[in-house]
Amino acid sequence: MIQNLYEDEEVERLDRDALKALQLLRLKKTITTALITPFYKERLMAVGIQSAEDIRTLEDIRKIPYTTKDDLREAYPYGLLAVDRDEIVRMHASSGTTGTPTVIYHTQKDLDNWTNMTVRSLKATGCHKGDVFQNMMTYGLFTGGIGLHYGAEKLGMLVIPASSGNTRRQFQLMKDFQTSTIHATPSYMLHLYSRMEEMGYSLSDFNLKRALIGAEPHSEEIRQKIEELFHIDAYNSYGLSEMNGPSVAFECTEKKGMHIWEDAYLVETIDRNSLEPVEDGVEGELVLTILIRTGTPILRYRTKDLTTVIPEACSCGRTSRRITRIKGRTDDMLIINGVNVFPSQIEEVIMKMPEIGTNYLIKVSKKGTLDQLTIQTEVGGDMFTDNAQDLHDLRRRIVEELQATITIKALVELHEPGFLPVQQGKAIRVIDERNVY
Repeated sequence: MIQNLYEDEEVERLDRDALKALQLLRLKKTITTALITPFYKERLMAVGIQSAEDIRTLEDIRKIPYTTKDDLREAYPYGLLAVDRDEIVRMHASSGTTGTPTVIYHTQKDLDNWTNMTVRSLKATGCHKGDVFQNMMTYGLFTGGIGLHYGAEKLGMLVIPASSGNTRRQFQLMKDFQTSTIHATPSYMLHLYSRMEEMGYSLSDFNLKRALIGAEPHSEEIRQKIEELFHIDAYNSYGLSEMNGPSVAFECTEKKGMHIWEDAYLVETIDRNSLEPVEDGVEGELVLTILIRTGTPILRYRTKDLTTVIPEACSCGRTSRRITRIKGRTDDMLIINGVNVFPSQIEEVIMKMPEIGTNYLIKVSKKGTLDQLTIQTEVGGDMFTDNAQDLHDLRRRIVEELQATITIKALVELHEPGFLPVQQGKAIRVIDERNVY
């Protein structure tokens, strides 16, 4: 019975001992599956793991080396396939913008498991049968769009597979079909609002209740801005294609961190320098092992994402631990004149200011031998019709707040709405020109 608990809402409220017993059972099965692959057979044998029986406790997973994105690329295309090819019904891949893409294979059972996790995630945010779900994420090899699509259908929602872009069509669909739930990147949600009046629509035309936002790191200030602009609830989510994409972790209606579904994922956080484990409540790099996939098992995957595991139980009653919103990636950190800066720190500062619009860009360049940090941001149109002193005061406030937060004095440029480019997919927020020759 315990093997099928992931299909039952009981698993969300299992006590910790029962949950750990389920994790250990599934970890053993995952080890057995991983030993079939050429990649993991060599790696596990090298550390003395010849069968699942060599894993006696959850802590034994620390005997296994970490898996990285480079490992997945080296295993391309079939080095991590653990079943016969005729059992595979779908593959997903990273964008492959740099180097060889990472490829993940799914059996039908794998897809069913993924869908079950998505249903659970949607329910946690209050979605229910009869909701109209407009999916504004890209469809294709990227998992963001199709991942939530199947879960929403299974839950009984009316799914509109709008995909990304074509803002005018998005508004028309939202109005005609009275969309109640949107799935989009936070940057696209802000773009929607900035174009609403121009395209002849107002909030009264719609029936929006909630937005499910993800696919790019964003601050609490961005979430609050979306909620205030649209008068809806916005829920943070987390996923990555190596771990099935959407529904690795999702906020519940309490909005106090994202529940990471521990019956499906074994969670570790490590110090990004020493690679040693850190305790719950301490920020670290998230490391995940997927426990519900046979097509492509992945053990101890270094996500490069920085977060903190929240040890306290959630008031919603779910017993799976939560993670804080992703602060950034270890490889996204900027070093500016010797100071470590995360883009999320800059976003938190500028988005607290009501005069700031919905788009911004961070540029890093060289000025002589020193690094120069420049923040370009749009402001409300009325700021350009009043006293120029208002712009001067706003620019000064931003410079001072940034310096107090990141210790660096930035150059701040204020622009009219529409000045900065808009991305239809994941927003490009940082341009580092120091390595361009």
